[in-house]
Amino acid sequence: MRSDAPAPGRLTVISALGVVEILAWGSSFYLPAVLAGPIADNTGWPLTWVVGGLSIGLLVAAIASPRVGIAIHRHGGRPVLASAALLLAAGHVVLGLAPNLPVFLAGWVLLGLGMGCGLYDPAFATLGRLYGAEARPAITTLTLWGGFASTVCWPLSAFLVEQVGWRHACLAYAGLHLVVTLPLVLGLIPKAPARKPAKGEEHHANGPLTPRERRAYRLMAGVLVLGGTVMTLVSVHLIALLQARGVALAAAVSYGALIGPAQVGARIVEMANKGRHHPLWTLTVAMKLVVLGLSILAAGVPAVGLALVLYGAGNGIYSIARGTVPLALFGPVRYPVLVGRLARPGLIAQAVAPSLGAVALTYGGADAAYCLLAALALANLVLAIALWGARPDVVDGGGGLG
Repeated sequence: MRSDAPAPGRLTVISALGVVEILAWGSSFYLPAVLAGPIADNTGWPLTWVVGGLSIGLLVAAIASPRVGIAIHRHGGRPVLASAALLLAAGHVVLGLAPNLPVFLAGWVLLGLGMGCGLYDPAFATLGRLYGAEARPAITTLTLWGGFASTVCWPLSAFLVEQVGWRHACLAYAGLHLVVTLPLVLGLIPKAPARKPAKGEEHHANGPLTPRERRAYRLMAGVLVLGGTVMTLVSVHLIALLQARGVALAAAVSYGALIGPAQVGARIVEMANKGRHHPLWTLTVAMKLVVLGLSILAAGVPAVGLALVLYGAGNGIYSIARGTVPLALFGPVRYPVLVGRLARPGLIAQAVAPSLGAVALTYGGADAAYCLLAALALANLVLAIALWGARPDVVDGGGGLG
């Protein structure tokens, strides 16, 4: 983008970033759901290790995320998101050409770096850096785009595997990042506006938290840990949990398909709300819906469809709250740095959650796994409520969000 060209409008920026997020999520977090089986069948590598590549990637993303937040604070999101496209492309090339399991897992290290630079948290930080305290509507709209990641990429992955095999499917994703994601970032994501930091602002962005801010930060980190754990447990183990309750495979898949539309529908409702309520209100409602849905499942009430719609709606607006609550709590100056820090515990939780669920299922059965999900969700609701009393006084331009 030429320096003298007019800056793209918000809708253009959000739409471009939405496509970027669909491809970033679909080619990384959602990739093993379709490719893991064909990879294990074709290579003979243990399925546990093939799926474990995602856990490695999430751990690498967790390690990188604080530095990513600092980079976005200093330089804006455009160079970071461009790096994500290159890293994801490189990771897929390594996956597609991997002659053995260690090289395959090395590819997931590259994908993990790309995830750390390109999933929701860096995208939210990019919008916060671009639009400051007015970023909330943009973050909400972006999650609506992101909700279609699995809807778009699961069928695409299945089609590619069927037509050209899993290796060429990975190479195709590498090509998409180079010919779609990278040009969108470089062409339509504007450079962060230059600004002269106010006195003490840089120190405020990177400096230590006040005691009240520290309490809010720890509570928010706890919300992200429990939220990431619950979301990943459901994503990985839902079909097995439903089958353990006597639901046929086809019906279990149909029930699971209700989550996506429920997520998108709830996000549309939040968009229609136009930010009239504090983001903590959104977070609290999200946790209540998740608790209600998972409690119905744990209790064995014959209302599986309703339970999953409630869970999906809650998880859908939780994705919005995880981006907007830190902006409201800490203000736009701190936002990119703190989002990067907060991403780490949530990503670690997502990395270990599949193993946690497998242990619960193996040693406690489906009932124990259901109860674990409901208990984690209830604990998260308690943390969300506690955040209301821990709100710090937002300074340096952080007002206007309640």
